[in-house]
Amino acid sequence: MSAPRYAREIPQRYRFEAARCRQCRKISFPPRAVCAGCGSESSEPASLSDHGKIVTWTVVRVAPTPFALQAPYVVAIVELDDGVRVTAQIADAHGEELDFGTPVRRVLRRVRAEDDGGIIEYGYKFVLARLT
Repeated sequence: MSAPRYAREIPQRYRFEAARCRQCRKISFPPRAVCAGCGSESSEPASLSDHGKIVTWTVVRVAPTPFALQAPYVVAIVELDDGVRVTAQIADAHGEELDFGTPVRRVLRRVRAEDDGGIIEYGYKFVLARLT
């Protein structure tokens, strides 16, 4: 399987898909083979909410090489409406615009590109819910 096709088929990256344990109903994101709640190996796909609120955040000013051109940028822990917490970049916002509980929504955005003319990777980020 080619690298671009493999990346497109990662369920949590494009479909925001998690795993719900069939025994205790705990949701794991990203999906896990074994439930952290009860140890069961039986799960089913679960779609996560596209909306949530900011629990906490930080501004990355000195970024790793693949993200250096994006710095400074905001990374936050977002609690989704269904209770799952995810770590993600907050796009189109500055740290001073944020507060605890700020509503956000998930969007699909470019994450990075491999060199000139290379593979472009897309993934989820969040934007302030007031933005359209």
